[in-house]
Amino acid sequence: MRVDLGYYIQMINQIIQDTEAVGEKMNPKFEEVKKAIEANQLAALSSEQLAEILATFNEGTQTYKAYLAKLQGLKAPARVIGLHKKLVAAYQKYVQGCLDMIASLEGEVDVEAFNQAEQYQDDATDTIAFAIQRMTMLLMKR
Repeated sequence: MRVDLGYYIQMINQIIQDTEAVGEKMNPKFEEVKKAIEANQLAALSSEQLAEILATFNEGTQTYKAYLAKLQGLKAPARVIGLHKKLVAAYQKYVQGCLDMIASLEGEVDVEAFNQAEQYQDDATDTIAFAIQRMTMLLMKR
């Protein structure tokens, strides 16, 4: 069975754009925590603020899980199967980084775990960007 290249490209593009949109919605909450950590002002974050931050992160992470399921269900063209697998693995790592960040904020904030989760997400994002860039080059070069 031949893979519909146009559909595949469209779906990857949509998932990445939607992922970026979710990230943009969550970023102000991330910055709130990051600034409090950097200024050594975690105690200034109220339990209501933390609950709101956690709710935003949980909602976004659930959305990321849905996007991951879409990625896992896509049939990749033969020439990018390896890169597709790398993309899916990196996206899984990204979602895990989000879950780790949520865990770091539950109860007492664990700064070290928060920073590790951020780094984990950054590494996953770099791999996602690499996979997308390589896939684009290979798919556009017929």
